Amino acid sequence: MTNNLDHYLRLWHLSDPELLAQTPTSNVYAAYQNGEKVVLKLLTPISVQDEYDGAVALRHFAGHGAVRLLDHGDGAHLLEYAGDEELARMVWRGDDLAATRIIADVLNKLHRPQPDVPVPLLRTLRRWFRELFRKAARDEAAGESSIYVRGAQAAEYLLANPQDECVLHGDIQHHNIRLHPVRGWLAYDPKGLYGERTFDAANTLCNPSNARDRVMSEARLLRVTQVLADGMGVRVERLWTFVFAYACLSATWFGDDDNSDVKHQILTVAQNAEPHVDFSA
Repeated sequence: MTNNLDHYLRLWHLSDPELLAQTPTSNVYAAYQNGEKVVLKLLTPISVQDEYDGAVALRHFAGHGAVRLLDHGDGAHLLEYAGDEELARMVWRGDDLAATRIIADVLNKLHRPQPDVPVPLLRTLRRWFRELFRKAARDEAAGESSIYVRGAQAAEYLLANPQDECVLHGDIQHHNIRLHPVRGWLAYDPKGLYGERTFDAANTLCNPSNARDRVMSEARLLRVTQVLADGMGVRVERLWTFVFAYACLSATWFGDDDNSDVKHQILTVAQNAEPHVDFSA
């Protein structure tokens, strides 16, 4: 990874790299280009598809509600620096609803109509939900009427009747939005998907981390979902249904690890959302 770092420092004329984060999918550095702070993300082989689609989405967003993609290569992305203040801090300070209104505003900017811009080829929501459909099929074959089976039914209903489709971020939550000192709140680290815009708000209800009691509260779910729906101009019943389907999908990514605290938290969100699922929405 060091040689890779040196290559991109030379290629993009960067200086003073500082490691910000190291994950299985990337090493992220702050650096300077022409005196401006930027972010250099060095990709690992397992992240190539996600990061490619994320770059496509960032180009499509063109800086509206998201960081700008300054340059990219097969192994790295050069990004605008989003800022130091993470939106999750607002929730931890007790301003949950204010943070939710900011998320709705960011989503409206990301989803703005672009009638003269070609729609890029990205993964569809049906493809994104395939792990949930697989899990539901296994449970049905075993004679289980599990929450995953019901979640897949909700997802199938939503995906068969899409509304207001557009390019999606795919991972909107409090930890992926930061306050830029000039341009305001900006999203980063998109997955890059295409589908109904209501979906893009669903992950908000499973976050932020380190707010376990809040996230697992049904009363909080109802309040935040209503604020998101009002702010985005979508039907709250449809958003509840997306939250249920998405939480079931998210739980499948933990496999059979039933001792995972995060999985338990996400399944609690699904259980809280299920009574509000509406197949007429």
